[in-house]
Formats: sequence, C-alpha cells, structure tokens
Amino acid sequence: MNAPYDGDRGQGAGGAGSSGGPPDGGQEWATPDPYLQHAYDHDPYRSQDLAAQDPVSEALYDRASHPPPPPGAYQQPQALYQQPPAAQYPPDPRVWAQTPPPEPSGPSRHLPYGDDAATTQYVGVDDLVTQASDDRTEPDAFAHLFRDQQGSGRPPGPPAAPEPAPAAAPVPPKPAGRAAGILKSSALMAAGTLVSRLTGFVRSLVITAALGAVLLGDSFTIAYTLPTMIYILTVGGGLNSVFVPQLVRSMKEDADGGEAFANRLLTLVMVALGLIVALAVFAAPWLIYMMSPTIANDAAANSVAVTFARYCLPTIFFMGIHVVMGQILNARGRFGAMMWTPVLNNIVMIVTFGLFIWVYGTSAESRMGVETIPAEGVRLLGIGTLLGLTVQALAMIPYLREAGFRFRPRFDWKGHGLGKTVRLAKWTVLFVLANQAGVIVVTQLATSAGKLSGQDGTGFLAYSNAQLIWGMPQAIITVSVMAALLPRISRAAHDDDPGAVRDDISQGLRNSAVAIVPVAFTFLALGLPMCTLLYASSGTEAARSMGFILMAFGLGLIPYSVQYVVLRGFYAYEDTRTPFYNTVIVAAVNAAASALCYVVLPARWAVVGMAASYGLAYAVGVGIAWRRLRNRLGGDLDGARVVRTYARLCLAAVPAAAIGGAVGFALLRTLGEGAGGSVVALVCGTVVLLGIFFVAARKMRIEELNGMVGMVRGRLGR
Repeated sequence: MNAPYDGDRGQGAGGAGSSGGPPDGGQEWATPDPYLQHAYDHDPYRSQDLAAQDPVSEALYDRASHPPPPPGAYQQPQALYQQPPAAQYPPDPRVWAQTPPPEPSGPSRHLPYGDDAATTQYVGVDDLVTQASDDRTEPDAFAHLFRDQQGSGRPPGPPAAPEPAPAAAPVPPKPAGRAAGILKSSALMAAGTLVSRLTGFVRSLVITAALGAVLLGDSFTIAYTLPTMIYILTVGGGLNSVFVPQLVRSMKEDADGGEAFANRLLTLVMVALGLIVALAVFAAPWLIYMMSPTIANDAAANSVAVTFARYCLPTIFFMGIHVVMGQILNARGRFGAMMWTPVLNNIVMIVTFGLFIWVYGTSAESRMGVETIPAEGVRLLGIGTLLGLTVQALAMIPYLREAGFRFRPRFDWKGHGLGKTVRLAKWTVLFVLANQAGVIVVTQLATSAGKLSGQDGTGFLAYSNAQLIWGMPQAIITVSVMAALLPRISRAAHDDDPGAVRDDISQGLRNSAVAIVPVAFTFLALGLPMCTLLYASSGTEAARSMGFILMAFGLGLIPYSVQYVVLRGFYAYEDTRTPFYNTVIVAAVNAAASALCYVVLPARWAVVGMAASYGLAYAVGVGIAWRRLRNRLGGDLDGARVVRTYARLCLAAVPAAAIGGAVGFALLRTLGEGAGGSVVALVCGTVVLLGIFFVAARKMRIEELNGMVGMVRGRLGR
C-alpha cells in the first residue's frame, strides 16, 4: 500500500507531529500504519482546503443555534480495528437475540458430517469406510482479520518480505456429494438385487410349472424354505444385522484393520453351521411335521418332503458362509458381490428344473403328484438345489481376495470381542425366532386351507409365490439403500451423533417411499392381470387365486418397508432387544389375525385374508418401533417431514390406482385372462397408473420425487 504524502506534516489544523518515527531519532525508514490511528489525523491537505477557509461560510454559521458540546461531553473517535469496550450488562436474549441463519439446502437439515459445501468435499460410502479415521485440518478462514492488529502498541517493524504466491492447487474432481455416493453404491446393489430377484422370479415360475400349485409343489416349497428358516433362527439374524457394526468398529479400531476379527468370526460360524447341519439332517422328519402337520400326516407327501429336505438342509452351511463373506465385503465398502452372486444360484436351479421339465414335462402335461413323482426326479431336483447354494458361496472367494482379505482359520475366540457380539446376537436370534414362529403358524394354516378348499392356487405355494412378487421392490429398493447407509449409521451411532442417525434414517425412508408407495398401489390395482400373466402355466384358476393374494398383500408393502428401515436404527446402537420385543408383537398380531381368517373365512379365501393380515401386523409394529426409536434419538425422528412425504405420495397414488385398476380390469374382462389379454391389461393399466401418479406428485411438489427425476435426467444428460 502506498504511504500518504508526508511533505506538509505539521501545517494547519491537521498538522499533528509524526508519532511513527524511529525512537532513536535516526532516519525515518517506515511510515506509520494509517490503520492504527484516526483516519483524519494526518490529512496533508486540510490546510489547503478552500471550503474550510471560506469567510462567507464562517460568517453565516450560527454558533448560537449550534453551540459546541460542553467540555467533557465530546467522545473521541475510537481507533479503527480496535475491539469495542465490553458492555456493562449482557444483552437481553429476548430482545437482542440474533436471527438464526437460514437452514442450508441439501439432504440434511442438521449437517451431521459437513457444514459448508464450499469447504467440505463429500465422499461416497467407499471413502467413508476407508478414510473414516483420517484427520484433516481445515485452514483458518479468519486469519486475515487479525493481521492488522499484530503491530498494535509497538513501533512498526521493517516491511516483511513478500510471501511467495502459493502454488496453484490442482483442480479437485467434481464432488459427487454425500447423497450421490450413497446413490452410486445403492445403484450397484439395486442392479445386482434386481437381476437376482428377476432370476429368482424365473426360478419360481419354473418350479411352479414343473411341480404345480398343488400338494407336490407345497411339499417341495416347505422343504426348500426349511433350511432358510433354520439358518435364520440360529445364526442368520445375528449375521445380517449385528455383525456389520462390529466389523466396522474392528476395522476402525484394530491395528490390522479388523482382519483377525473377521477370520475368527468366519471360523466360528463355519464350526457352528456344521453342527447345525448334522442335527437338522437327522431331525428332518420332525422338522417337516413342525412345518406342516397336513403334509406329515400324508404318507406319500411326507416321504417326498423328507427326501427333499435332506438334500436341501446342507445348504444352511453355504448360506452362512455366503452371508459372512458378504458382510466382510460390505464393511470394506464392496457392496456388489453379495447382491450379484445369488444370480448363480438361481441360474443353477433354473437349469435343474428346466431339465426336469424337459424329461417329465410340465405339471399341466404330466399331472404328476406326490404319489407319482419318480425317485430319479426327486434326486435331480435335490442335487441341483444343493449345487446352486454351493456355487453361490464359493463365488465370493475371488471378491475377498481382490479386497485384500485372506482367510486363515482362527480358533482363539476368547477375549477378542466375539463374546460381546454373541450377546448382541442373542436378542437377534430371539427376534428371528418370534418372527419365524408366526411364519410356521401361517405355513400350517395355508397348507391346511389349500387341502380343504380342493382348488389350485389356494395353498402355501400360492402364498409364497405372491409374497415373492410382493417382496421384490422391498429387496431392490429399501434393502439396497439401507445396506449402503448402515455402515454410516453405525459410525454415527458410535460417535454419539443422534442427529446424523436421524437424518440418515429420514433420508432412507423418504427416498425409498418414492418407489415403494406407487408400487404398493400397483399391486393392489393390477395384481390380478399380473398373476394371470406370470403363472398362466399353472392354470387359470391357480393364477387368479394368486392374483387375489397379491392384491391383499399390496398396501402392506408400505409399513413393511418402514419397519425395515426403522429397525436399522436400533441395530446401529447395538440394541437388539428392542427389535425382539417389537417382532414378538408383529408375529403375535400376524398369527392371531391369520388364525381368525382361517376360522371365519371360507377355505377358498382364507389365504387371501392371511396375506392382508401380514400387512396389518407390520402396521402395528411400525407404530411401536417408531415411538421407541424417537425416544432413543432424543424425541426427534424428523417425523413431520417423513409423514408429510408418505401422505402426499399416497394422495397422489389413490386416484392413479383407482383409474389404472379400472382400465386394467376392463381390458382383462374384454380380452380374456389369457396371456395376450393379461399383457394388454397389465401394460395399459400400469402406464395409466404411473402417469397419473407422476403428474399428481409433480403438482404437489414432492421434493424427493423431483430430486429423483433430476438425478435421472442428469444421468441421461438431459
């Protein structure tokens, strides 16, 4: 900065002597800092100001009307850049409270992990996992405000050498944003889950075509679902929910990045599952009787079911290995393998049942039952089912090696944190036990109702097929979103940041609702043409029955999805007891309502009532879980925003479902319930329903829908 002109110092009114010279009277080598004194103390032009020397103005100035201030009343101006004197009394917050700054835009109103978009670079889930322990020091943005006070009270020193200009920082890549990182991971998982569910759905179609929706199909379905139920009852519940937070903590806190903990866990699970498989194969007849007394009391059906079960029960071991490997990869930010490898299992089973159909024909052609199915056919289906799960588990090994994990059996389980994990998993096992108790009741009632009705498509296989279609959106959308969010929620809970947990749960609920709500109303409106198209090979009567069951399931998808998201909050805090109590209530309501439907409704409609009871039970569970989690997070779960989003989405979906369902039903009645009529009815009804829903939702300015549309347009480059 140029120094002011100093030649006329000492002249006129403004001629105060210089106070900035060197103390020894030597040659002046620096000018005084003008920012440390009054702005007009050293004005070199004041004596030459003609306005100040004008005699006319001096004569006309009325000093009587404008007297000078009395002595002592004039306040000298304070020096610039000086702290103001402290007030005698603190300001009254009721009067002088500052207006709070506006809340920032973005997915979080409480800014759990970033305060300023200009200084904080948001990263994806992969970086959040791998860089969770990195400490970064932000530069002080206000340091320049104190530079002018550094020379206050002492003579200014010689001018400092100019600082070298900092090297131009490399232009950072465009930040993807926190939500974009989650969406990227969720998109990868959703793609794998979508392909897995689609191939699983094709597997269900092939099984139904091969065995039919009759007693033979029910026998295989019970034997096929029995390993999954036992696995979940024993270790599956804990592996799916408890061990992800434990693995994340071990990666963050252990010196080896959690590899030893993962090896101990994998070894423990392998030993436990081996013992469970041996006991389950031995107890197969009792397990079939527990699942369905109706099948167990039929000699032919019981023989087929027990044989199928002994082929399928060893898959418990490979289920557990697959899940543990997948959770290890998830904790390291690798989410794709666990969602893509089940496709291999589905392909193996599709090929197996395709070979069965190629040899023996479809169920409609062969009319095969539990008395007529050959032993070679049972052996073919059993070996193919076991081979599918084996391939699925072994396919995880290359992904683990790529992630840098090497499995080494470790039996030093004591004193390394596994005891705490087992204690946490205890409540999760009880949680699954309560849930599966309700499933067993429904299985027994559904198989009995199917046999009593004497009609195809009214038993347990029809219930399972409709539930498979109904659960696909949940697995593709909600599970994928929460699987990407769960490591971050666990980290926020570990850091005692309830605001971050609340924001992530709110974000998961609202983002999934944009797709879950319209799909639920689509099932309600178009479940009939959907099933008459997909299960036409099992006969028109069976397909219609499955369609009615799917319609009854429809709206229950909304509370089912909400319940799944809310329970992740408890698991993040390592609270597995609360989900257990909540699930006991859900299972009790489901079992009681299903039993009531079995008693009150005709056998033809009993399973339809059981499907509606499933959604009712989860609606009750959501109310209880929501209140408990809200209290856990300090009384705030962003409820107003979440409820407003769901309510507006439902308001947009009601007229869309009414009009779309009417169009689909009219076309189905006009064109018939064959494959051609079902395709036209389903396509036209879906287009009308989604079109009306989209227009109504845009008119309501639903924020989450607009964000999703903007993201899709950005991906498409439009």
